[in-house]
Amino acid sequence: MSQAFPQTKKIDLRKYGMSSCKILLSSIALVCTLVMLAQVPALASGDIAKGAYIFKTAGCTGCHTRDEDRKNGILLAGGRAFKTPFGTYYSPNISPDPSGIGTWSKENFLNALRHGINPDGANYFPVFPYVSYTKMSDQDVLHLWAYMKTLKPVARKNQDHDVNIIFGSRFLMTFWKLMNFQAGALQPDPDKDKTWNRGRYLVDALGHCGECHTPRDSLGALKGGMYLSGTSNGPDGNTVPNITPDKKTGIGGWTVDDFDSLLSMGMLPDGDFVGGSMGEAIENTESLTDTDRKAIAIYLKTIPAISQKIEKSKSKK
Repeated sequence: MSQAFPQTKKIDLRKYGMSSCKILLSSIALVCTLVMLAQVPALASGDIAKGAYIFKTAGCTGCHTRDEDRKNGILLAGGRAFKTPFGTYYSPNISPDPSGIGTWSKENFLNALRHGINPDGANYFPVFPYVSYTKMSDQDVLHLWAYMKTLKPVARKNQDHDVNIIFGSRFLMTFWKLMNFQAGALQPDPDKDKTWNRGRYLVDALGHCGECHTPRDSLGALKGGMYLSGTSNGPDGNTVPNITPDKKTGIGGWTVDDFDSLLSMGMLPDGDFVGGSMGEAIENTESLTDTDRKAIAIYLKTIPAISQKIEKSKSKK
């Protein structure tokens, strides 16, 4: 072991002073950003109709539109609040207005989804689910970009996040990403069929189901080994159910038809209907093709079953 990994001299950063340490950390962050930017491929064009389908599947309107704006037909202007253990984050304007993404290039758009960085090279916070969207194919990103450019522009300045200095630092996010984020499109599993791979892509990339259904650690990263097992501390502190095929605490007893009823109309096997954030998600999944809903069901029935009972949150007064 010592020959394969020869011992190196440890560097004590304390003797160099705080200013030198800051310079070193800044240099590391700059190099990481430049490496990510260099990985952006040459991009072609996208299909608007396909982009509309992806837009709906990815749930862009829900996260980037306030309830009061939706009632008035104002979409994608941002400002929706997301309460987290680290403070409240507000979604940005993603309409094709200069105050939104109107001045972006398609390379800027790909960098946001693939690498979680804005046109200035600064990091986004993972409340924007680029940890999942990075798995989108380049072509689907282009389709989405083509469609979003056709939408109505809305002039509105982005609202500042209400978080403490640590969790509001885009610079420190570089180190969070080094520990918790791996950029790259999802590659098909050659040992699985086309339907299964399509289901995984819809769940893990476009639908970003794990962002709500997988519990997070103290730093807000998705917990490894707990994939889709639910959490009692989901968006806005609400409970999110276990959707692994565990028969007692998950959805192991569901049929493909049960999944279709849920995804097409929000109805559970017991005849009840979902509400809250899942009810909002159904507004997107109801537009999926029958083939895509079936693919999601087939995939979810094959993932590892995890026994984790999620207690429903008490009503807040």
